[in-house]
Amino acid sequence: MALYRDNLPQLTGEIFLADAGMETDIIFNRGIDIREFASHTLLTDPVGRAALTDYLRGFVELAADRNLGLILDAPTWKAHMHWSEDLREDAAFLRSANEDAVGLVAQLRAEAANNKPIVINAPVGPRGDAYKPEEVISADEAEKYYAEQIGWLVPTDADMATALTFTQSSEAIGFCHAAAAQHLPAVVSFTVELDGRLPDGQPLREAVEAVDDGAEGYPAYFMINCAHPDHFASAVQDGDWRRRIRGIRANASRMSHAELDEAPELDAGDPHELARQYVELRDRMPWLNVFGGCCGSDLRHVTEIAKAVTV
Repeated sequence: MALYRDNLPQLTGEIFLADAGMETDIIFNRGIDIREFASHTLLTDPVGRAALTDYLRGFVELAADRNLGLILDAPTWKAHMHWSEDLREDAAFLRSANEDAVGLVAQLRAEAANNKPIVINAPVGPRGDAYKPEEVISADEAEKYYAEQIGWLVPTDADMATALTFTQSSEAIGFCHAAAAQHLPAVVSFTVELDGRLPDGQPLREAVEAVDDGAEGYPAYFMINCAHPDHFASAVQDGDWRRRIRGIRANASRMSHAELDEAPELDAGDPHELARQYVELRDRMPWLNVFGGCCGSDLRHVTEIAKAVTV
């Protein structure tokens, strides 16, 4: 059952960890291909499912060791109809995949010996490339579209859903409307470019304010993901709007999204340096309390981040 849907514990301000670059870790560090970069496709393969389970269990154990809360992601990011043709999956299969994905992390939570809460999160990716929007998606269109996947998630043990790696505020507004209509807590996490703006050019501040206005403050909070701290530090220098940002899931690499797309090898950056940069961000924004990683990061990075932000 969903344990925290009515009262997300990370809103108290205690530190919560999140996981890292699920797909990049499994592909580059574990040598397992992920079809179309869609992690839910691993669920039906014994080797892939074992890799997913091992990956996720590492973060459960890290949170237990550090006595911290955990936002545990189900592999649902691409499990929606936009990708159905590429993946040759129909709606019935995708609904089952969402249920199975949440069931996997729910089982890990049930088996865990953690003293702090483990919140089950269902990431939902954008309709298109997470590095660049393929078309402008209106809030109304997005609301109708995301109602389907959110409807699949509502009967599961998911405590919340996150619009992860979203690239435009109008699409995020529609996602929030769909979540609100079905009473599922929602978080919005934006992808930003080297200049700290969304891929469509909108400044981060304007995007956060636009979603809060358009969705009537429905998001529980906002996050920044899929960019190195060097790329967005200047975008969060000042302003009360920043208080709506609670979480960071940064890339390990300083490469641009275009460079990452072309890179033949993983750039894992420096876990210790990345952790220091998280501390600098938290010094500037002391209300930050959800910390994980994105492309190129893995358990090593989040381990160092956990150590650094709890000193």
